[in-house]
Parts: sequence; structure tokens; C-alpha cells
Amino acid sequence: MKRRRLLQGAMLAPLACRAEGERGHRKILRTALPSAEVGFDPAQVSDQTSVQVNAHIFEAPLAYDYLARPAKLTPLTAAALPEVSEDFKRFVVTLRPGIFFADDPAFGGKPRELVAADYVYSIKRYYDPRINSEHLYVYETAKLLGLSELRAEALRSKKPFDYERPVAGLRVLDRYRFEIRLAAPDPRFVHVLASNNYAAALAREVVQANGGEVMAHPVGTGPFRLKSWRRGSQIVLERNPGFREQLFEAEPAPGDAQAEAIARQLAGKRLPLLDEVQIAIITESQPRWLAFAGGELDLLELPTEMAPHAMPRGRLAPALQKRGVQAFASSGSDVKFSYFNLDDAQIGGLQPARVALRRAIVLAYDNEAELRLVFKGQGVLAQSMLPPAVYGYEPGLSSEASRSDPARAQALLDLYGYERRDAEGYRTHPDGSRLTLRRAGSPDARQRQLNELWKKRMDAVGLRIEFEQAPFGELIKKSLAGQLQIWGYSWSIGAPDGDFFLGMGYGPNAGQSNDARFKLPAFDRLYERQHVMPDGPERLALMREANRLLLAYMPYQVHSHGLRVDLCQPGVQGFMRHPLGRDWWRYVDLVSPAR
Repeated sequence: MKRRRLLQGAMLAPLACRAEGERGHRKILRTALPSAEVGFDPAQVSDQTSVQVNAHIFEAPLAYDYLARPAKLTPLTAAALPEVSEDFKRFVVTLRPGIFFADDPAFGGKPRELVAADYVYSIKRYYDPRINSEHLYVYETAKLLGLSELRAEALRSKKPFDYERPVAGLRVLDRYRFEIRLAAPDPRFVHVLASNNYAAALAREVVQANGGEVMAHPVGTGPFRLKSWRRGSQIVLERNPGFREQLFEAEPAPGDAQAEAIARQLAGKRLPLLDEVQIAIITESQPRWLAFAGGELDLLELPTEMAPHAMPRGRLAPALQKRGVQAFASSGSDVKFSYFNLDDAQIGGLQPARVALRRAIVLAYDNEAELRLVFKGQGVLAQSMLPPAVYGYEPGLSSEASRSDPARAQALLDLYGYERRDAEGYRTHPDGSRLTLRRAGSPDARQRQLNELWKKRMDAVGLRIEFEQAPFGELIKKSLAGQLQIWGYSWSIGAPDGDFFLGMGYGPNAGQSNDARFKLPAFDRLYERQHVMPDGPERLALMREANRLLLAYMPYQVHSHGLRVDLCQPGVQGFMRHPLGRDWWRYVDLVSPAR
């Protein structure tokens, strides 16, 4: 991932933004996120806000070195990196003794140590039909021995999932060691064990004590715990008083000035450095920006709509420079896209006419206008679903996904039978029936801009389009249930590999990561073959062949790879966006201003 410092010259301290400092004797970081949280059970959430908060409460066995680039795995609750068999089918994790969950009434007033059984239980939860986790595909793709069969039995019998049943694919070896066995090689499975979203440890007592309220009652081993929560408004985290001694250590890449500055500033300090993190949910861009500009927030990802004001011509505005604000940009780790539901009666299917319809929609739309008008140039046009920061990305690829060509779109529609028009002048299906596109989105200013652009571009080629709106969490539920026809959002990478993005087209993942419900046997075979291979030319060739099938059948319409700009007020030290990790606040400090 390329990361560049946007401000030059005016700053004296390499990273520390100096002006505000501590609030009294407590270090309280104030930040804001653009979308409401769904809840705080890792197995049940995938939205950006919930995932980021969970990353500070729960812990996976592994993590990524905060400063190393390219990304480097490091132990977190594990004592060392896992033992991995030569065939990549057996993984043994050994935990560090003396790690404890945050205090909770479910523990009966006694300290509760993290043990191997907690990870075994937590991973099994993804298979529990009552939870219906959209992340189950991560483990089913990896083929843990016996777990899918256990889930199938629970579904068939309609009895509760049997957590006590021994299975060969996931078992406790002793108090601090657990073993995972796979049916097929998976050279990159170890990255799953670094994800708070897939491999975080929960305590069974807490889950059982809170039942259906577990989403509102997160208890983990991480540096923070939930202090208060007003749904869709504010989340407050406080330092976990029982958090173990964790001293900062990291390996900055040579020549990375930002990382080297952080390494000097935080060397040997005990984490976390903050007493509290206050997270405001502010969905509209302008109020979020004004809160930062007015000093009410310490740390903010710059809303793209505000980039012309804060970053004219790619440089921090003079007024912000004068205040000591710093800006840092990162790119290449996400992809903005829309998906087409291939089960939908209007646009779904793999027949040539339906493929032509989806390709015409893509050709009629204008990604360049979207990037310029809606996202203020903060990104680069995407050529496929694989972002630049992942293994498998093809720098020289040029696809029709990035080029607007309304004339070609119209010719394609005419060629495949969509030439007839109804009384309102809109195209019909080849059989003369009404053709209506329906695109979903959240009710905010940016979505209104996107809807205007979509309406203009579809009208230009004679395609009727309508819009439906709902909160982001509700749209996720509808998407998982296959109730949306077209929806667009952004995925950020969770591992330094393109397998995840190709997995969005894998048939068995339909209803989970495969929102498009794309099912093509030829693609599935390619995906399965590359999945078990070690990195190298043969795997790259298969990944690129699979990627071209996605472009040919168009279950997904790619838009752009975003440029993220993070701003920090004076007094903030240690923040750096990691392309994979999400627990940034663990490392952030607030210091007194230099006078």
C-alpha cells in the first residue's frame, strides 16, 4: 500500500499534532464515524463502525505489526506465530498465559483467564444456525473438518447446535493450545487468525448470560471496554483496568518517516495510552467536518466532500497548517462497487440478454463523474474488484468497467432485444414487459448525489431506475436475505491477498460475502484451485482468469479505489491507519501542547 504524507514544510514535529493536549488528567480522544453501528458481536456484524469498535474490545490470537509495511503478522494473545504443517492443513496456536477478560458479572466476581477453549467456542459460533453469521464462508471455504457436518445436523434436526461434540477440525489440546485441521491446503489461513471479525475470543459465560442481548454486551480481553452506548448516536469506550502489560513495539519500514516518528514517540510505552474514546455517529459529511474544524473532534477521516476545503490541490489548507493540524493519506486498500442481484427477476441470470443488460448499465454509468463530482477526486478509477494493495492485483489491466460509453450501451441493449419502449419512453424487456432498475442506499446527502447521477445516466439510455432508502444496518439485512436488486458500498481489505474479493463471486458464498449471488461452475473451479495453491505464477494466472470471468458476467460493477485522508488535531500522537488492522486507538496518545 502506498502511503504519502500530504503536508510538507510547515510541521516541526513529524507526527505529533501539538495544540490541545489532555483534558484535565484524563486522556479522552474524541472522534466520529459516518455510519451507525449494528452491534458488538463479531460473528454477527460486518459494518465499518461495529468492526472498528470490536477491534478494541476483542482480540484475535494474531495481529499485524502496527508500523511494518508490507503487512507483517505478529502474536497478540498467542505466545508465538502458529505451528503450521508443511501441507498447510494443520495449525496449532499456543496462547500466552495470564491474559484475562474484562470484569463481568457472568464471571461471579472472579478473574477469568483467556484459555484455548474460548477460541474453540468462539469459532464454533460461526457455524451455529441460530446466529446465521455472514462470515461463516470464511471457515467453510477453509473446510474445517467436521464443522459443516455439525451445522448441517443442527439444521436438519432443528435442535440447538452441539458445542460439546468433538470434531477433528477444531479441538483443545490443553489449557493454552488449540488445533485447527483443514480438509484441503490453505496457505493463507493463518491470516484468518489475525482478524478480530473472524477469530476474536468471547467468553461462553457472557454469551449465555446475555442471550439475545449479546450484541449490546461485549466483553473481551482487549485494551478497552464498552462504557456507554446510545444507539446510532454515541459509543464510549474506556480503558480496560484489567488489561495486561503490553509495551509498544513495532518495526517501521526503513525510510518511512511517519512510522519512524511513531516508533520513537511510543517506544517502550505501556498500552493503551488513552483513558477513554468517545465516538460520535455523524452520518452527514458537513456536520462531521465542522465538528473537527471547530475543535470538537481530535481525529477524523476527512469526508471526501470536504476535500476541496481542507485539501485544496492536495495540500492542507493554510488555516489548518497554522493550527498545527496534520493530514495523512492512504490508498489502494479498498474498492467501491455496486452489485447486481443475479437472483433478481429483472436483471439476474446468466443468459446472454441479462449479461448484456448488466454490461450496458455499467457502460451507461460514469465512474469518472462519480469520482469527480461525488468523491471530489479522492481516489482512482477501479478496473476490477481487486484493489492495488492485495496479491493478485494486475497493474496493467484496463477494463470497460472504468469507461463510460453510452452509445455502446444503447447498441448493446438494442442488439439483445431491449429496443422497444413503453408509453413513458423507457425500454422494456425483450418480451415487452416493464423493466425497472431499483438501487438501494442510505438516506444521506452523498446518496442523494449518487442517485441524481444514476438517474441522469440511466435516463440517457432509456433505462427506468427507482431508488429505495434504509439505514445501513437494515440494508445489510436485506442484502443477506437477497431482497435488494442493486446496492453499492465499499469493502476494505482484511488480509493482504485477493482471495477475499474473488470469494465474493464464489457460488457457495451466496448470501454471505457473495452479495451478487453469482453462481458459475467455471468460476468456482478456478477459485477453488487458486485457493489451495501457494503464491506464485500458477496461482496468479488462475486468479486473473477468475477475475476476467467476473468482468465478463458483471455480477459486480466496480467504481473506484478510495483515497483516505486522516486529520488529527494538535496533541494527537501515534495514529497511523493500518491497511488491515483496525485497533488504531490502542496506539494513540494525547500530549500537552508545545508552548
